[in-house]
Amino acid sequence: PQRSKVALLADQFKDFMVLVLLGAAVVSGLVGELTDTLVILVIVVLNAVIGFVQAWRADQAMAALRQLAAAHATVLRGGTVQVVAASDLVPGDIVLLEAGNQIPADLRLIEIAQLQVDESALTGESVTVAKQTAPLALQEAGALGDRTNMAFKGTTATHGRARGLVVATGMHTELGKVARLLDSDDRSTPLQLRLAAFGKRLALAVLAICAIVFAVGVLRGEAPLLMALTAISLAVAAIPEALPAVVTVLLALGARRMVAVHALVRRLPSVETLGSVTTICSDKTGTLTQNRMHAELLVARDLPWIPGDAVPSTVHLEALRAAALCNDATRHRQSGPGDCEAPGETTTWTGDPTETALVLAAHAGGLDKAELDHACPRVQEQPFDSDRKRMTTFHREGAGFAAYTKGAPESVLPRCTVQWTPDGSTPLDRTGVLATASRLAAQGLRVLALARRSHNSLPDTNALDAVESQLELLGLIALIDPPRLEAQAAVCDCISAGITPVMITGDHPATARAIAHRLGIVTRSDAPVLTGADLATLDDAALRARVEQVQVYARVDPAQKIRIVEALQAQGHFVAMTGDGVN
Repeated sequence: PQRSKVALLADQFKDFMVLVLLGAAVVSGLVGELTDTLVILVIVVLNAVIGFVQAWRADQAMAALRQLAAAHATVLRGGTVQVVAASDLVPGDIVLLEAGNQIPADLRLIEIAQLQVDESALTGESVTVAKQTAPLALQEAGALGDRTNMAFKGTTATHGRARGLVVATGMHTELGKVARLLDSDDRSTPLQLRLAAFGKRLALAVLAICAIVFAVGVLRGEAPLLMALTAISLAVAAIPEALPAVVTVLLALGARRMVAVHALVRRLPSVETLGSVTTICSDKTGTLTQNRMHAELLVARDLPWIPGDAVPSTVHLEALRAAALCNDATRHRQSGPGDCEAPGETTTWTGDPTETALVLAAHAGGLDKAELDHACPRVQEQPFDSDRKRMTTFHREGAGFAAYTKGAPESVLPRCTVQWTPDGSTPLDRTGVLATASRLAAQGLRVLALARRSHNSLPDTNALDAVESQLELLGLIALIDPPRLEAQAAVCDCISAGITPVMITGDHPATARAIAHRLGIVTRSDAPVLTGADLATLDDAALRARVEQVQVYARVDPAQKIRIVEALQAQGHFVAMTGDGVN
């Protein structure tokens, strides 16, 4: 919650050195040293004003960011569909979802139509999750990303429709649990601890010296009142009145420089803390990676093609044609004046991140999805579902029809009987293709198989097995959420500065390891990865030993991320955590 101005101002007077200065001002006033009193109070007030202004501006910026949250939800109440404020949802409400909606509460899905959800902000998984309504066994519902019959607050529906029963709202949602994990008293920063320790030592030293001066003077026969005033004056003079103000000004200048590079600092002492960091823990998706899928490689007849290179064969072109046509991505074009296309206008594709990546791969091969859709209109389809793990679309092609199928290799390959070529089919080496798919998956890539079949007439789509059989394999396409261009340089800078980078993500272990290796976080392609399931079996002592050896953590939830950070801190590391999601 946003702090009040009174609370922000009061926070500026909690520092031990400031309390010492206030005490010195009171003592100076009592002994008649009004000039010293005014000087000390001016310095204290100046220090408080600078700190208050910085904290208030940061809180205002954070409040503006919070306004971006979803505000409304479509619900079914009393048999009628209503739009209500998301804050008015209660457990038991039925929420209606469609593509583009942000999930307003934690929902148990009760009815779906090809629903897919982008959970990257909560779990860190870059691939959209296909949802289902079937109950899950307890062992299947460990990590948030594996709870496929749930939709969580703060995530986004990217495809399909659904109805869900509200089971948790507000702070009781998984998103709220993350907020509660962070809703604790702010710990003192290293600078605050050092200044407090310095202030206490200084106070003890000054009191000791003043006591000695007073005692020696009295023993020499001086008047006790005179020696008391002398000791008090000495105490006031010994206190560095300007130290808190100087430190605050320097930190404010540092915070201003950080704002210039889009870093928001809520607490000024945190500026110094960043300079003490020895370990940076980072989320993967959207922080180290671009949070958008990218086609890395297309393999057809054992011949690889990388987007951007010349397309080596007609088989590769047909595979790209399948990737573009068997695809639900939609085009959004920013038009110029009038109805004509403006020169240099940009076209964007929206929808499931995997499908938009396939469209862009086809474009890299010289194929335009919009032109293909016009030349070969879709007339029928078998949508993707989580049980079949594939989808098929039917398109007009000459006097007949062409069916294009894409899906998981283990789902599509058993239904392929031959390898397609423009001159006719050839025998299919199913074992070799599966081995290639496994090798690519081990590198952290998401692999899809592409296939086709020609029909003289439209088949009966109620007979799924007959429709999706005797397919001709086109190839395998591998995708990944690629590293950000600046991320590798940032990792190198950290290592050069003696800072250890650590990746903590909710994504799958193979993907996490592959990205960490590309970025240079780990130097070995077989570097150890600690998963959330493994972490749950470790006690705190065992975890403290493991964090010194592991730099990649996968499939972990927010509570486990905090355990990892606390284990690193217990080992003496100054730890920073960064990420673009709430997890």
